[in-house]
Amino acid sequence: MRRQLHLPFIVGQDEDGTWIAEAALTPDIFVSGEGETREASLDDLRFQIARVVADSGAPEQLVVDVDVPDN
Repeated sequence: MRRQLHLPFIVGQDEDGTWIAEAALTPDIFVSGEGETREASLDDLRFQIARVVADSGAPEQLVVDVDVPDN
């Protein structure tokens, strides 16, 4: 079964220039990806998330629609 996950993430560069992307699947499961570019780190993060979900299962999700004011 295919399922879409929406995960907040952070991304940044470490001191040697490697890009690191991180996301939390659950309060106990954190996943990270890295690469030479921002997009490469996000691609690796996507791959790592798919690998962890295949092993651990997909986390439960609550979907909420909210109105966000324009700034």
